[in-house]
Amino acid sequence: MKPKIVLPIVVLAGALIGSAALLATSQRLQPTQPEPVAPTVRVVQIEPRSVRMTVHAVGTVSPRTETELVPEVSGNVVWISPNLVAGGYFEASEALLRIDDRDYLNAVQRARATVNRTQAENEFAQFELQRLEEMESRQLISRSDVESGMRGARVAEASLQDAEAALEQAERNLTRTEIVAPFAGLVRSEQTDLGQFVNRGTSVASIYAVDYVEVRLPIADQQLAYLDLPVMQRGELDEATSPTVALSAQFAGGEYRWDGKLVRTEAEIDARSRMVLAVARISAKEDGTSDSEDLPPPIGLFVQAEIEGRSADNVVILPRSAIRNGNQVLIVDEDERLRFRTVRILRIYEDDAYINAGLVAGDRVCISPLQTVVDGMRVTTVLEEVPLEKGMPVQ
Repeated sequence: MKPKIVLPIVVLAGALIGSAALLATSQRLQPTQPEPVAPTVRVVQIEPRSVRMTVHAVGTVSPRTETELVPEVSGNVVWISPNLVAGGYFEASEALLRIDDRDYLNAVQRARATVNRTQAENEFAQFELQRLEEMESRQLISRSDVESGMRGARVAEASLQDAEAALEQAERNLTRTEIVAPFAGLVRSEQTDLGQFVNRGTSVASIYAVDYVEVRLPIADQQLAYLDLPVMQRGELDEATSPTVALSAQFAGGEYRWDGKLVRTEAEIDARSRMVLAVARISAKEDGTSDSEDLPPPIGLFVQAEIEGRSADNVVILPRSAIRNGNQVLIVDEDERLRFRTVRILRIYEDDAYINAGLVAGDRVCISPLQTVVDGMRVTTVLEEVPLEKGMPVQ
């Protein structure tokens, strides 16, 4: 045979024999199953405690008393207080505006003169009646003459009463030429100037009181269950039991806080939003100081309110994300395995879930987001501390 044909056949045969020898002498690998890697999860250790519910709301500060300053007499404005400007502050009973009182002084003088005249006429009529009665007793005149004297005396007495009432009215109109502040407060706006003629009943300024302010807070009717408020309350709440309200706002580059009280709820429920309007009141401190922290918030400021609600015992607060299937949580047992447990949820608010049944002290609850969970799955745990401010512990 030709070498070109024999040589390839020999090479292939040698390769086949070598491969067979290697396969016959090689060691066989034993299949093994790798140990599964336990995922790491974050857990919190349960410590049930008494907590106080809170309800959050927002509102705008408004004055408790607001009124229009209206003159009761007409005339030219002859003096205006420097405080009667938009934003001006005034004390109670402070003079704010004066109207020309010359015509009213003349009216008082004329009324006083009328009183003097009618008083003299009344005295003469009484004396004349007494004289006629003496003459009748001596049978010098008839009874009709005495009756005429009695009528004259009564007319004179009525004229005196009318004159005294007119004098009192004239004096009252004179005092009304000076408009005084009915309370301590601020001027919202003013609509008059020096020399202007003002008519009776026309507003010259808008003012409001600053002894305390109010904030109307819309609260969902479901949230009222967490406030310690009487159902169908009429009028203001008892000051001793009314909930405390903490108000805060960002203003003038700083953060400010005020403490107030929830004093009442308005009579109606908003038909469109199903909200109940609760009214919080913030009073100014009565120590006479003028520090900013002693003053109530300015009118029109948008504030956030945290209303103190009712307390609950044996409550556990968990992140809302820890709740699974509506009413279950994942517990890590002593063997580091996950177990489902059904709990009773008292309230879900914002990012927190309030649980009042199903958990005991010492339980470890998984708070890590796991996509797939199998009951009994082994895990590695990392313990996290619960913030102390969570849940507002009852003092």
